[in-house]
Amino acid sequence: MLRPLRRLPRSPRRAASTATGPGRRLLLSTPIFYANGPPHIGHLYSALLADALHRHRGLRGAGPGRLSTGTDEHGLKIQQAAAAAGTSPPELCERVSGLFRQALAQAAVSFTDFIRTSEPHHRRAVHHFWGALQDSGALYKGSYEGWYCTPEECFLPESQLAERRDAQGRPYKVSLETGHQVHWTKEENYMFRLSAFRDPLWKWLQGNPKAISPEPFYQRVLRWLEEDLPDLSVSRERSRLQWGIPVPSDPTQTIYVWVDALVNYLSVVGYPETHRDWWPAAHHVVGKDILKFHAIYWPALLMAAGLAPPERILVHSHWTVHGQKMSKSLGNVIDPLACIGQYTLDGFRYFLLRQGVPERDCDYYDEKVVKLVNSELADALGGLLNRTTALSINPSNTYPCFSESCFPMVWDHGQTNGMGRASAEDYELVASVSSLPLQVVSYFEGFQIYKALECIALCVRQTNGFFQRHRPWKLDRKDPAEQLWLDTIIHVTLECLRVFGTLLQPVIPHTADKVLSRLAVEPEERGLSGLTFLPRYSGKLCPFEGRQLGPDTGVLFPRLEIMRQCQKPRSSGL
Repeated sequence: MLRPLRRLPRSPRRAASTATGPGRRLLLSTPIFYANGPPHIGHLYSALLADALHRHRGLRGAGPGRLSTGTDEHGLKIQQAAAAAGTSPPELCERVSGLFRQALAQAAVSFTDFIRTSEPHHRRAVHHFWGALQDSGALYKGSYEGWYCTPEECFLPESQLAERRDAQGRPYKVSLETGHQVHWTKEENYMFRLSAFRDPLWKWLQGNPKAISPEPFYQRVLRWLEEDLPDLSVSRERSRLQWGIPVPSDPTQTIYVWVDALVNYLSVVGYPETHRDWWPAAHHVVGKDILKFHAIYWPALLMAAGLAPPERILVHSHWTVHGQKMSKSLGNVIDPLACIGQYTLDGFRYFLLRQGVPERDCDYYDEKVVKLVNSELADALGGLLNRTTALSINPSNTYPCFSESCFPMVWDHGQTNGMGRASAEDYELVASVSSLPLQVVSYFEGFQIYKALECIALCVRQTNGFFQRHRPWKLDRKDPAEQLWLDTIIHVTLECLRVFGTLLQPVIPHTADKVLSRLAVEPEERGLSGLTFLPRYSGKLCPFEGRQLGPDTGVLFPRLEIMRQCQKPRSSGL
């Protein structure tokens, strides 16, 4: 029976925890990953984006932060996968959840919370959330029928379907986006009054244009709100779906897996008791395939439960392999652990975050990984560090002194004649590296990590050009003037490397640590909030000048070789 909402839906007031500035709390989250199969690079990409944002925020000293991830362990897909594997759903989830935890740990994802939806505290949070929806009048029981897609765990409208024919010529329907087969399903379910939330959702997005990034996905959600917004089935008959959280006070129904899964963002911060310390200061990193669940269903459910939507939803696209979608049937699913073994941990992290562009799908192939990592990490960054710290160039193994007479401060880079040894290009390098930290912060805040890395790579190339242009190995150390210039060249180059190492910490933490340790930069000197470049150029003291360099650890980054592709075999099971 249809009943009116007990309170009109509206956008709740933002909580105090969303205030900007240093010291505020922030929850960064990955999607929780479906536990019906092992992780692939798409999962890892989501996690690395969130991890880099979390690490970068920590280095800025922006305030308490959490990074949550985990596994989504209920639903028909898992029930069926367990039956096919000859095991029980709890045993399957225990095994697959362990695979995800292992993969994320091996990828150096610095998560603070790993949640499993099969845990008792999450079940209690889901029950409480369901009760809040019922109390608001947002739920009603009704008969529902439509095309259900088990792999996607949702009903799909006719407009999102296509017709195919099997080997015998019989027609069947599939999801237009994924190609998964759908089946006509008729059930008596609990329904959520999603149709009542069009205006509140619209007002929320109009008042928060950065709520969904990048911009194309924000516009996509606005277009969805211009279409029909039918009420949403939020339960399944228990006779069809036993593996899930039962509806409180109705043992004939199981809570829809997506409602169950979305509540993880609340249960991880202590809902319903202590979540106000963190919520709604939350940034969700999600793939574009689950955008509607996070940008329409989730905010509407939160509003109905009397809670504010998350502060931001950061959306990324997918990875293809040689232009094809990853698929078990094609045997082209990329195993992230095999890639880490083949390309090194930091090499593979760098590749995914440097090449991944959130706005569009990105293509993976081995040659691309090897070419990028060799060029930018092994040759450009590693070669620069090795040449600058080589005993043949820097026999004292110190951070040498900067000479203001060799590299005087000028306001116009074009007017450098007769004012020392530095050229106009050298002043351009100083300007580029000086502006780099703020550029990187801006790109991280704009969810454009790939652009931040592009800027760093450009500055690394400029610094190599500076070093090569002045050929310090040709300078005569016996000549005091030449020695001053030699020391200045090394000082400027080491300063550049210090900035690069500091800025690269969120992306390649182990390699960045090797750079900074070689330069004798102490742990407390590695933050971003106080990062300055070449203070001696502007007449200030440099705390590193004259300091003994750290121990030589050899080659910074080994060159990679093209080997076999990191694919899971077609027959790969759990």
